[in-house]
Amino acid sequence: MLFKQMFDDESSTYTYLIADTSSREAALIDPVKSQIEIYKTILDEYGLNLKYSLETHVHADHITASGILRQQLGCQTGVGHACEAKNADKQIHDHDAFHLGDKETITAIATPGHTKGSMSFHWRDKVFTGDALLINGCGRTDFQGGDAGTLYDSITQRLFSLPDETLVFPGHDYKGHSVSSIGQEKRINPRLAGKSREEFIELMDNLNLPKPKLIDIAVPANRYCGVDEEETFQSSEPRDVVKSQQRLTAPQIVAQTKPQITEISPEETSKLIQNQDVVLIDIREESEVEQGSISGAEFIPRGVLEFKISDLDAIDNPDTKLILYCRSGGRSALAAASLQNMGFKNVMSMAGGYEAWKTLSN
Repeated sequence: MLFKQMFDDESSTYTYLIADTSSREAALIDPVKSQIEIYKTILDEYGLNLKYSLETHVHADHITASGILRQQLGCQTGVGHACEAKNADKQIHDHDAFHLGDKETITAIATPGHTKGSMSFHWRDKVFTGDALLINGCGRTDFQGGDAGTLYDSITQRLFSLPDETLVFPGHDYKGHSVSSIGQEKRINPRLAGKSREEFIELMDNLNLPKPKLIDIAVPANRYCGVDEEETFQSSEPRDVVKSQQRLTAPQIVAQTKPQITEISPEETSKLIQNQDVVLIDIREESEVEQGSISGAEFIPRGVLEFKISDLDAIDNPDTKLILYCRSGGRSALAAASLQNMGFKNVMSMAGGYEAWKTLSN
């Protein structure tokens, strides 16, 4: 077997390489987009074929390399099913197993709380905890569906049930630490040791941390495995098959989605927001909104829409009429379908997005 721990200085992210040297099959956990060439060099150096690129969650502090690794190397991407990541090959569930050859197995452990879809991965005497359990700390719980009580349960009931000697490899570290153990975290982790569930919740609810700098960029990208919605996607197959695969383009994905939603014109949007009780939501990124927006629109970036939608005071119940718009209508169509799946019954997407609205206004 082969095991390597790698570190991205910019985001303080740890990435892990696990490989079966007999079959030459390998997996990466939490790869970072800016480090792709390093991963490829290591894989080539050891003659490895990347079989899996696994994510502990949809990250808010860096963009994953998973989607590009799939395109270039033919690996399969895997993200926790509750993260609602689009186009991942594996929607990971608790206890799912990822085999490398006949000897190595990586097992998923559902550890929600930092985000509702967070996963840890157990392999041999090691557990890769992402942002759920850090060395002398844990991940924040104030965005992306996070919940302090759920995180406490995940750590104390799932991770702390592993043998004390199990090595803990976190998703991040900001103080130069690289590895801990379950026993050590039980004894001295200041957020958990000796803390009741209620005490932990109170502590986490009062951290008052600043918003991650890259959240508005990273989360939307990582919901598509690090490949922008405007770029193309490619299904995962062995390397020698990848080159012949038919690519699924972003317009094709949108075209498949639109029959499932209600799409209205800018003219219809204008009439509705003037005459009816409608919530208009701008799902573009901050940089796009700076160039102009529709008066009265609520602003929730696409990447955090599902997690923030219920926070709007104007939304009384799932029957509230919602109109979503983006730049050109593609992202809003996909977002409308997602909200419908969440139980919102009157969701509409504005065709043509803000670009079409500007034409109407002129």
